[in-house]
Amino acid sequence: MGLELNYINGQTPLDEDEKDGLIIKTISTRSDLDEFEQLNIEEAKIWLLKTKQTLTKILSEDFIRELHSKMFGNVWSWAGVFRNSNKNIGVDKFEIPIHLRNLLDDTKYWIDHKTFSEDEIAIRFSHRIVQIHLFPNGNGRHSRLIADVLINKGFSKQEFTWGSTNLTSAGSARSSYLTALKNADEGNFKDIIQFARS
Repeated sequence: MGLELNYINGQTPLDEDEKDGLIIKTISTRSDLDEFEQLNIEEAKIWLLKTKQTLTKILSEDFIRELHSKMFGNVWSWAGVFRNSNKNIGVDKFEIPIHLRNLLDDTKYWIDHKTFSEDEIAIRFSHRIVQIHLFPNGNGRHSRLIADVLINKGFSKQEFTWGSTNLTSAGSARSSYLTALKNADEGNFKDIIQFARS
């Protein structure tokens, strides 16, 4: 019994070898997968509450990988490992470390020079994480959680609400989120910042 996944708009399909990284072999449907991943994400949130994070730590490759591993490591063997295949979104797999290093440097510059508001810095950081598409799966959820960590633990502000709904399921909130992301792709961050605070 293999893992059969139906994808909705904006989800990146997994390659067969990536599906083989499933740790819990009894998972066979999207709803089962979503449930186990959400349980793992909740454990990651508890871990975040118990650990001290500084701006320097948050803005490091090690932390970015560790957070993904904490979010998905009970479900996927490749959690926290950069993808080794190209997708319908993201930079070439070989360029991931370079783009991530540039993003981390840019973000530190934005903070040091107060280039944008703290909300916009966190959202721009999250958006670029999605654009780079570091991992085979979970990039959107990872990018939203890391934006929450940056705004809350890095800037001591209230976490984002992200529409106060499940963005992994089809619906109007996901459509609004994807539209806001596309606007951000064009350089307009107003809608995604507003959505993150809605």
